Parts: sequence; C-alpha cells; structure tokens
Amino acid sequence: MEKLTIQEEEVMIYIWELENCFVKEIVAKFEPPAPPYTTVASIVKNLERKGYVTPRRVGNTYQYTPAIRESEYKRSFMSGVVRNYFENSYKEMVSFFAKDQKISTNDLKEIIDMIEKGKEE
Repeated sequence: MEKLTIQEEEVMIYIWELENCFVKEIVAKFEPPAPPYTTVASIVKNLERKGYVTPRRVGNTYQYTPAIRESEYKRSFMSGVVRNYFENSYKEMVSFFAKDQKISTNDLKEIIDMIEKGKEE
C-alpha cells in the first residue's frame, strides 16, 4: 500500500465519509477557502492511480468509491509508524506517549480493558 501525502489523506478521509461521491462533493467538505476543483480532481486521480479509489462513469463525470477500507489504511499506516519509529514495538510506542504525558493512566487502563474485552469475544 503506497503511502499517502497529507493532501491525499485529507481527501481520502472525505471519500471514506461520503462513501460514493463526486469531486464537487469532496470540494464542498473543505473549510473555506476550499482548494480549487482542479486541485481536488488531480488528488483524486492520484488516489485512483495508487489504488485507493475506484471510479465509475456517470454521464460526463466520475463517481468515486473507496477501494480500501479506512480501518485497513489505519492498520497499515500504524504498522509503518511502529516499525519505523518505535523499533517495531507497540510497547515502545505506548511508553513514548506515556513518558511524554500524551496519554494518561486512566487512558492506559481503558486501553487494557478494551484489549481484554476483545480477547473474550
């Protein structure tokens, strides 16, 4: 899975939210001032080339559908972050955020509870 640029990721988030959409609907999701239609269309074409969206011709335009689930992208992205920045250790990643006080003890307890509940199901 090819990594997305910041702009591609932002557009992809809107596409996941909209599910089936046209470029004009994606442009409408941006806070003013929205980027030009042509810029968003170019980003969507890149997403298509990378295999993230599937186009379907509707009249003289295209409707785009996500080809990759958001959860699949997140899983792949997080695996890369953990591999590249935390010696392939989720424990190292959590420890980093705990030491930097970006995650509280209560948050850690909630995460442990979620993991334990997931193992039971």
